[in-house]
Amino acid sequence: MSNSSSISHFLLLALADTRQLQLLHFCLLLGISLAALLGNGLIISAGACGHHLHTPMFFFLLNLALSHLGSICTTVPKAMHNSLWDTSTISYSACAAQLFYIMFFISAELALLTIMCYDRFVSICKPLHYGTLLGSRACAHMAAAAWASAFLNALMHTDNTFSLPLCQGNALGQFFCEIPHILKLSCSKSYLRELGLLAVSVCLGFGCLLFIVFSYVQIFRAVLRIPSEQGRHKAFSTCLPHLAVVSLFLSTGTFAYLKPLSISSPSLDLALSVLYSVVPPALNPLIYSLRNSELKAALWRLMTGPFQKQ
Repeated sequence: MSNSSSISHFLLLALADTRQLQLLHFCLLLGISLAALLGNGLIISAGACGHHLHTPMFFFLLNLALSHLGSICTTVPKAMHNSLWDTSTISYSACAAQLFYIMFFISAELALLTIMCYDRFVSICKPLHYGTLLGSRACAHMAAAAWASAFLNALMHTDNTFSLPLCQGNALGQFFCEIPHILKLSCSKSYLRELGLLAVSVCLGFGCLLFIVFSYVQIFRAVLRIPSEQGRHKAFSTCLPHLAVVSLFLSTGTFAYLKPLSISSPSLDLALSVLYSVVPPALNPLIYSLRNSELKAALWRLMTGPFQKQ
């Protein structure tokens, strides 16, 4: 039995078979990554420069944008490189680093989305306690806990996955290093330990989902009791972007990891991985900026400020 230390590189799944399609995928990935970098970069700049945006909601949105930037920079550059140069290899160490960072940023994204749901819940259901429950110190502690728990989760999964003996070749059925596809290369029952860790992570994810669902039930009940139509519209305008982002991220990510083996295929796995790891970082800034008037105004001032000074 050869162990993982004897493998110097892995073979990633090619996005296309023909040269024309490879170049097309390169252009698509380039467009998506530039949109993600621009959108999330603008949100971070607006949140850092706009003093009126120094609120808990925009503080967590800034952290979410950072996780999106990290996620898109972890998976897309290597896929673009492979498509452009017609290759599919990734070194053993680069694969381990890629798996760690994608787990780190996706775990942080889930934790931050849950915290942002709590922020909306307190803001709408307990507005009188908002300053107490979500003060600057409390927000900093929650953000630090989100990043720290994501780091520990990624470190635990990466260490456990790459300590497994691998003897089923080195071809991964995915365009980036993902835990389920690395486990398929293992020929030891030790992989059951990693499956157990994945089950714990899935349970924690479901716990976050249940908290989000419960919170939004309470939020919508409170919003519907607001007497003025303008008040209800303002409340919905701050909740709907977050709900859309949560739905896109959790639905695609959950289905990617929990779908039945009978319907699993390389093309479906590829499509789902793109939907939960590549599309959200590019789409989320658009969702938030279109639905939030304060953020739109801040972005407009950020982009037109130099021209106005002239």
